[in-house]
Amino acid sequence: MSRREMLGALGVMTLSGAVGPFAGAAAKKAGIALQMYTMREPAKKDLADTLKKCADMGWKYVQWSGMPGLPAEQVRAALDKAGLKCIAAHTGMEAFEKSFEKEVAFWKTVGCPDIAPGGMMKDCTGSLEAWIKGCKRLDAIGAKLRAEGIRLGFHNHGMEFEKFPGDPRTKHQILMDETKPENLYAELDIAWAHAAGVDVPAYMRSTLKNRCPVVHAKDVLLDGGKKKLVPLGQGSVPWPQVFAAGREAGIEWYVYEQDNGEGSPFDYARTSFEFLSKQSL
Repeated sequence: MSRREMLGALGVMTLSGAVGPFAGAAAKKAGIALQMYTMREPAKKDLADTLKKCADMGWKYVQWSGMPGLPAEQVRAALDKAGLKCIAAHTGMEAFEKSFEKEVAFWKTVGCPDIAPGGMMKDCTGSLEAWIKGCKRLDAIGAKLRAEGIRLGFHNHGMEFEKFPGDPRTKHQILMDETKPENLYAELDIAWAHAAGVDVPAYMRSTLKNRCPVVHAKDVLLDGGKKKLVPLGQGSVPWPQVFAAGREAGIEWYVYEQDNGEGSPFDYARTSFEFLSKQSL
């Protein structure tokens, strides 16, 4: 058995039982992880050093995104060396439509149980009809991934809470309506939803209950129409209410992400780790 086959087998063992799809998730405390997109700039210069520094801060789990393109075996080896585990990843869906088995093998080797695109496929955003076609494509991919023991999520920005002419629902609500809960969950980006005017705790308790096991814990300061990303606890997101709703909604992972900020990403990642570590999740 090759190293890739061995790691793939281990990945399957790890993933089995992880997709239920969300049964019992609310019974245990949610975990915290670092979205590596936050660390993309230092990782370009020295991936190993970046991963080590993240682990030294206290992070044990990561979402793989925005990192240097490497074979799956090298990703897994780099994470293993740093003592980190990949619990989620961002990747485009077109690759799964073209080379499903290859993509599944890659992420099983990495040991990643949750996959999400960074948004809707670009050719499915121009109209209501196109959006619904995109929903169907995501549902089909999610069903195939579920059979492989991998969950498919959908990461939002602000535009998903806008509406198409002729439909009273937001684009995000349409996405949830037009896909099966077992095939697609919401990887809710809390800051972008909040900035779009969404009552995030209420949305978690209603539309997303038992359908948002992985969320992005991001904070944004709203000031006179301006949006400034800041470390967790320093913005406008009502975190006590979010965490309370998260316990009811079945959130399993709060993944800290900060696209940009003042100072070094190591500084605001450390501040946000300390914030999350003190919470009752």
